[in-house]
Amino acid sequence: MAPMDQSLRTENRPSVCPHDCPSACSLDVEVIDGRSIGRVRGAETNTYTAGVICAKVARYAERIHHPDRLLYPHKRVGPKGSGQFERISWDEAMETVARKFLEAERDFGAQSVWPYFYAGTMGYVMRDGIHRLRHVKKYSGQYSTICTSTAYTGFVAGTGKLAGPDPREMGVSDCIVIWGTNPVHTQVNVMTHVARARKERGAKLVVIDVYMNPTMKQADMALLVRPGTDGALACAVMHVLFRDGLADWDYLNRYTDHPKELEAHLRTRDPAWASAITGLPVAEIEAFAKLVGERKRTYFRLGYGFARSRNGSVNMHAASCIAAVTGAWRHEGGGAFHINNAIYHWNKRVIEGQDAIDPTIRKLDQSQIGRVLTGDKEALYNGPPVKALIIQNTNPVTVAPEQELVKKGFAREDLFVCVHEQFMTETAQMADIVLPATMFMEHDDIYAGGGHQYIQMGAKLIDPPGECRSNHEVICDLARRVGAEHPGFTMSPRELIDVTLKDSGWDSLDSLEKQLHIDAQPPFEDAHYLKGFAYPDGKFKFKPDWTSVPSVNNGAMGPWQKLPEFPDHFPVIEEATEEHPFRLATSPARNFLNSSFTETPTSKAREGRPEVMIHPADAAPKGIKDGDLVKLKNVRGEVIIHARLFDGVRRGVLIAESIWPNKAHVGGRGINTLTGADQAAPYGGAAFHDNRVALEKAPT
Repeated sequence: MAPMDQSLRTENRPSVCPHDCPSACSLDVEVIDGRSIGRVRGAETNTYTAGVICAKVARYAERIHHPDRLLYPHKRVGPKGSGQFERISWDEAMETVARKFLEAERDFGAQSVWPYFYAGTMGYVMRDGIHRLRHVKKYSGQYSTICTSTAYTGFVAGTGKLAGPDPREMGVSDCIVIWGTNPVHTQVNVMTHVARARKERGAKLVVIDVYMNPTMKQADMALLVRPGTDGALACAVMHVLFRDGLADWDYLNRYTDHPKELEAHLRTRDPAWASAITGLPVAEIEAFAKLVGERKRTYFRLGYGFARSRNGSVNMHAASCIAAVTGAWRHEGGGAFHINNAIYHWNKRVIEGQDAIDPTIRKLDQSQIGRVLTGDKEALYNGPPVKALIIQNTNPVTVAPEQELVKKGFAREDLFVCVHEQFMTETAQMADIVLPATMFMEHDDIYAGGGHQYIQMGAKLIDPPGECRSNHEVICDLARRVGAEHPGFTMSPRELIDVTLKDSGWDSLDSLEKQLHIDAQPPFEDAHYLKGFAYPDGKFKFKPDWTSVPSVNNGAMGPWQKLPEFPDHFPVIEEATEEHPFRLATSPARNFLNSSFTETPTSKAREGRPEVMIHPADAAPKGIKDGDLVKLKNVRGEVIIHARLFDGVRRGVLIAESIWPNKAHVGGRGINTLTGADQAAPYGGAAFHDNRVALEKAPT
C-alpha cells in the first residue's frame, strides 16, 4: 500500500455499523480530507461492543469506495435481466417511477403497488421511512417474515416481552450457553464477554448448533444436534433437572405458570428419547443438564438460527424455559436473552406515518414474494395483482426463498420494478429503473442495538459519490410526485431523529450527540423480571396461549392448531425421506452478511466459492470427493455446488454457508432455490434451515 499523502487532513469521527446484525457496533472512522474514509475501528466508548468489530466492517473503505458502486440513475433498455441499461437523469427516473405507480393505482387500485424492503440498513430513518409512503398512499403492506418472526414469537411466548438480562452480564456468568448462533461469524462481541467470564470466573462455554462451526470449536461442551430438534434437547435437559433435584421450586412456584404440569409432561421426555431425535449421546445430554443445573449463573444466549425451522418458535420457547426451571433469572449473569428490542419503547409515528395506517389494507408476506409475483391467490389474499414495486435495502432475487418462483415473478413484462441500491445486484438487474443509493457514512441516521442496550447516532461523515441519494430523499421525492402528503416528507433526517427521540422519551438529538450513546438498559430487577414477567399474572409461561402471544402478525399461520401445549419436539420439520434423504441448513458466512459484502474483493477471496459440507461417510458411497461438483435437488429446484467433505456434521445433514449470488453457482441457481416459503406456526416466518434434499454427484 502506498504511503498516505501527508498533506491530507485526517480526523477520527464516531459512527455506527448499520448492517443487519444485533451488535450495531460503535465505530471510530478515519475521515481523510473530508472526502473519503480510511481505517475503521471499534469505538471503546460502547461498553458492550467494547472496541471490537468484525473484519468485514474493518475493511469498509473497500466497500464504500468500490469502483463498481452505482453512481447514477439508469433505465433498462434490453430484455429483463439482460443487464442492458443506460444512464438517465434523476428527474426522468423519478417521473417514470411516479407515472408507473399512478398507472397501477388507476388501473388496479393502490394495493397493486408494493413497497418492499428489509434490513440492508438498520437505521430507522433510512430503513423505515418507506412505510410512510405505503401508509399514506394505501399501498400494500408488508409482513416481514424473512428473519425474525419465529424467533421473536418463541421468546415472547415465555416472557411476554422481547427483552432480557443485560448482555454485558455474560462477562460475570459461570456458564454461557450459546444456542443456535455462531457469533464468531455473526456477533463477534459476544465472544469478548465470554472470554472475560472464562478468564475471571472459570466460566464454561456450551455451544449448541447443527455443525462444528468456529464458535463450536471454542466450546468446553459442543452439542451437535440435527436441524430442528432443539426442542427435544431442551425437554430432556428439563427432565433431568426435575429428576435430579436441580429445579428451583421456590422460583418456579413464585414466577412460573403450571410447573407441576410441566414436570409431569416431561417425565417421558428423557435423554434417551431426545437422543433418538437429536443424534446426541445420552451422556452429553446428562452432562449438559448437570452443568446448567449446578451453575445457577448460567446465561442462555439464544440466537436466530435454531428458530429458522418450521418448529422454530417452539424450539426457542423450549430453550428459554430452562432458565426458568433452574431459577437462573434470579442471578446476575443468569437468565435467557434473545434480543432487547422492547427496552427502547420507540414511537415511530412520524418516521413510519403511523397516523395514516389503514388496518384493512392487506399485508403481503415478504418471504412469499415469489408466490405474490406469480399471482398466487392465497399469497395475494385474493386481492389485486402486484403491478409495481419499489425495493430498498434488500435483494430478493438472491435472498428470498423459492428462487424459481421469485425469478419467474420478476421476469413478468407487466411488472414495473424500481430498485434503489448501492451495487448492481441480481435484483437491480431485473429492474426497469435503478437508482443509486448512499451508504451509511453518507447520510444521518439513528440506531439501536438489538444485542445490547445502546441508542446511537450515525452522522453523515462524507459526501456521497456521483449522484447517490439516500432512501429518505428518494421516498420524499416520490411522495411529492404521487401526491402523498405527510409532515414526515418535509422533514430532514435530523429532524425526524429528533422528533422520534422526544416522542419515545429519550430527550433530544442534541443531547444524544453530546452523550454519544444512550444506555437504555433497564434496572436489574426489571431486566430479570424479578417484579414479574410481562403477562398480566406476572408469570413465565410454560403453557403459552400461542394464538395470543404478543407479536406483530397477520393472524395465526401455518399448522398452529397442532402446536404443543408445553415445550416439546414439534414434528413438523421437513424430515428426510427416501427420495430426499438429506437435510440442508443454510448458515451465515464469516465474510458476507446475507448478500452484502459479496461484491468486495477481500470478502470474496476469503470465502472462496459456494460449497456444501458433506460428511465423508455420506459422500463415499456416492463417489463424491472433496471439491467435486454435486447436485442438490428437491421439489423446488436444483443447485450445483462444490462439495467440501467435513466430519463436523451429523450423518444425513448438509450445510451450505452464505448467500452467494446466483451467478456464482454453476448453472446460475443459488442455494435459496431449495428453501421454502410456507409459513411456520404460529405467525409465519421462513424456514431457511429446514429443507430436505437429494444429493448426487454432478455430471462432468
